Order: sequence, then structure tokens, then C-alpha cells
Amino acid sequence: MDETYETYPRDLIRHVAATTGLPEATASRVVADVAAYFGETVDQFVSRRHAELQGKGNKRNDDIWPQLAVELKARRFRAEDVTERQLRRIVYG
Repeated sequence: MDETYETYPRDLIRHVAATTGLPEATASRVVADVAAYFGETVDQFVSRRHAELQGKGNKRNDDIWPQLAVELKARRFRAEDVTERQLRRIVYG
């Protein structure tokens, strides 16, 4: 049986399967993907998003730092206000 069944509550997996019409095995993978996405630390999130925003080629760091600060406030974790200097340390530290 899928390892995810042992990691996440079966009732959650069954709920996702029932409300989406997905097979339980697929719902299990969806639950694992969502949990991993929201399980990022502040440092992991900042590093990942900085790379994504820079990779698009249309954003400069002067535009990225304020955007990251706003996005942090909307995430699952409660991040304190972060200065541009702190953001730079996360990315380049």
C-alpha cells in the first residue's frame, strides 16, 4: 500500500477522494504534495520563490524583495516582517 496512507490521516485522504472524484491513491499523492508545499520553512519558501521570480527574467531584485515580503504574510506559517536585508541573507547567505 502507498506510504502516504501511513503518513496522513486516512479520513483526510478519503475526504479528498470523495470530494474530487479522484481514486484514493491519487488523492493520497495530492495530500502529500499539498502538505509538502505548505510544509516549507520561511528560508525554503524565500529561496524557491526568489529563484522562480528571477527565472522569469522580468523581475529585478528591487521588485522581488517587496513581493516576497507580501507573499510571506499570506503563507501558512506566521512569518514576522522580514527586511530586504534578511531576505538577501536567506537567498545569498
